[in-house]
Amino acid sequence: MEHAMKHPSILVTGGAGYVGSALVPRLLHLGYRVRVLDLFWYGREALASCVEHPRLELIEGDLRDRELVNRAVGGAGEGRPGVDAVLHLACISNDPSFELAPTLGRSINLDSFPGLVEASLRSGVKRFIYASSSSIYGVKKEPRVQEDASPDPLTDYSRFKLQCEQTLLEMCSAAGGPEATVPIIVRPATVCGYAPRLRLDLTVNILTAHALERGLIRVFGGSQLRPNLHIKDMVAAYECLLEAPAEKVHGEAFNIGYENFAVGDIADKVRSVLAAEGSQDKPGAEVEIRVEPSDDLRSYHIDSSKVRRVLGFIPRHTLEDAVRDLAAAYRAGKIMDPLENPRYHNIRRMKEILGG
Repeated sequence: MEHAMKHPSILVTGGAGYVGSALVPRLLHLGYRVRVLDLFWYGREALASCVEHPRLELIEGDLRDRELVNRAVGGAGEGRPGVDAVLHLACISNDPSFELAPTLGRSINLDSFPGLVEASLRSGVKRFIYASSSSIYGVKKEPRVQEDASPDPLTDYSRFKLQCEQTLLEMCSAAGGPEATVPIIVRPATVCGYAPRLRLDLTVNILTAHALERGLIRVFGGSQLRPNLHIKDMVAAYECLLEAPAEKVHGEAFNIGYENFAVGDIADKVRSVLAAEGSQDKPGAEVEIRVEPSDDLRSYHIDSSKVRRVLGFIPRHTLEDAVRDLAAAYRAGKIMDPLENPRYHNIRRMKEILGG
């Protein structure tokens, strides 16, 4: 079903990644023209359901290639129009990936970012949505970590995310003008649930994979809080931000999360969901939870009331829904060798690519 759109053509960087593989088909379904810029380190299979779609264009390339980025945003000289909006998802994700290749991580996540913003401003992009991270807050004691909390990033990954937020706002402000690009910052919780380019190195997903594959969940510590967001709600949030009135979102940062749970409670919920699904022809998992000590008891949690208050956005899908979706995909043969296959684990895939 198509609808009236303020920004009918979109560049999605990292569109073949975990979130992108769920978002791009949805945008096409809604009637958008979508251009994807991606290195396709995890293959093109993630977009197999829509790869032949007439409104989809795939560009294989690197954010560090300034000429390619200029073409992807503006389409200059290639007989195609520029895009109305940029949704920047591409990055080297998670801290272990940075530890493996810190120079690569910096060059992609930080050094290439001003060039993308500059190309967007020059091309007249109307809206630039940046996927930052709730990890920029660091560890907070207060129970409600809102967008105005002082940032305290603890790793290069989160420090670079924060620096890119600042760069985006500064560059858009300096450009100014009545037709200025609207910058929007998104600080998501940890996404969970099934997508065609699945990640199994995220809390809910990996605990579910261990329960399904081995019937055992190892919990290190267990008291640590983690914010969670179903991938369907992450997709819905980007839909909302693409269409929200400019005056409500210009220069704003939004936490996007649903539930904050302790890791031990997440393990209990995984076990409960799988046990409840048991039947004579589809046995439930007899899952053992083994709690082990940990030196890292850092908790992360966010409050996402702002996006509800300002835009009326309310997540609809629970952590339990994510577990059920993952279990259904696993039983349908869509998740093969979940604990060892590098395609599901960013650090392992990077080691393959880099020869590490």
